[in-house]
Amino acid sequence: MATEVTVPVLGESITEATVGEWLKQPGDPVKADEPIASLETDKVSVEVPSPVAGVMGQHAVQVGDTVQVGAMLATIEAGGGAAAATAAAPAPAVTPAAPAPAAAPAPAPAPAPAPAPAPAPEASSDSPAALSPSVRRAVLEYGLDPASITGTGKDGRITKEDVAAAAAAKPAATAPAPASAAPAAAPAGARKEERVKMTRLRQTIAKRLKEAQNTAAMLTTFNDVDMTAVIEARAKYKDLFEKKHGVRLGFMGFFVKAATMALKDIPSVNASIEGDEIVYHDYADISVAVSAPNGLVVPVIRDAQDLTVAGIEKTIGDFGKRAKDGTLKMDEMKGGTFTISNGGVFGSLMSTPIINPPQSAVLGLHRIEERPVVVNGQVVVRPMMYLALSYDHRLIDGREAVTFLVALKNAIEDPTRILIDL
Repeated sequence: MATEVTVPVLGESITEATVGEWLKQPGDPVKADEPIASLETDKVSVEVPSPVAGVMGQHAVQVGDTVQVGAMLATIEAGGGAAAATAAAPAPAVTPAAPAPAAAPAPAPAPAPAPAPAPAPEASSDSPAALSPSVRRAVLEYGLDPASITGTGKDGRITKEDVAAAAAAKPAATAPAPASAAPAAAPAGARKEERVKMTRLRQTIAKRLKEAQNTAAMLTTFNDVDMTAVIEARAKYKDLFEKKHGVRLGFMGFFVKAATMALKDIPSVNASIEGDEIVYHDYADISVAVSAPNGLVVPVIRDAQDLTVAGIEKTIGDFGKRAKDGTLKMDEMKGGTFTISNGGVFGSLMSTPIINPPQSAVLGLHRIEERPVVVNGQVVVRPMMYLALSYDHRLIDGREAVTFLVALKNAIEDPTRILIDL
């Protein structure tokens, strides 16, 4: 008897997804709760587990198809992999023996029973079933055989770094093909194009960013900040900080904490517009843009105003790691009252970030570089960073935007203010 596998509930307001990858092919043995497919939603990839143990049946949809919640994806046939193989093989025809005469010789010995089928081997650490979704995607992208990759992770499991190392070594290890088998060279000056369908995540990002431009009266104001004090504090305490809290001391912890203080002083920057009403929040849920394989995702640090710098750094570190692994949950990216985007890690000097609706403001951080500035009448060289605040002018006035940036600048240039909440 076959069991249908349907698209599970994907989260609030999410009614459809795109089939990103089939993890099991027809005829493959399947364990209960083992992932059989990966679906791409507007925010994250979701693995669909098998409700029962058995054998993978036919796929009802193909990779790239859009499916609705509750739609059938595939079927799981009853039985194990070995049992299915036995059942699939036709039983040999048995010819009935002619009746033996009274003085017939002793009957021939019965044929030995067929050996019992060997149990299906357990998935090894380098089998496709044992690979994490991110590693599996990397293996497919590089066109590698998992069995040829030496895993350095726990229990010998393959990591993304192992896949990248194997891919880097592949050209050197591969012998050049014979000249006779080489394809004809492209004519000189030939130009090529490649068309790749946008992922659902990228489509959603494009749609939401355009909606923000069409709806909000966006404006960006700039300031710069002297990073000397924060850099000195980080250099002085980073080793003790990591030893005590088990996480590195970065700059984002200072900026998130300083932002929560400035949001408290300028509540309109932390507000949003709903219809003809302004919604003010007495909490700061800070959305932090982090890089993922398919694009930027924006998980939310809940109640950041109540966290210490250590708590903020731990949360951001966990988000970054799970974004790369593709294991962030949708609930972790819902909500948010204010966004911080750090383009400086990629070398950006200045930008005008786009707000993330229904939020009304986003803070853009940029690279730190030494520049000449005037301090107490003297020209000195200081590590400076440009800050950019894009905001919805329907709700936030220029005075409030500038006041917010000045408050943030003061807290970063004198981190003692963060300690005493000034």
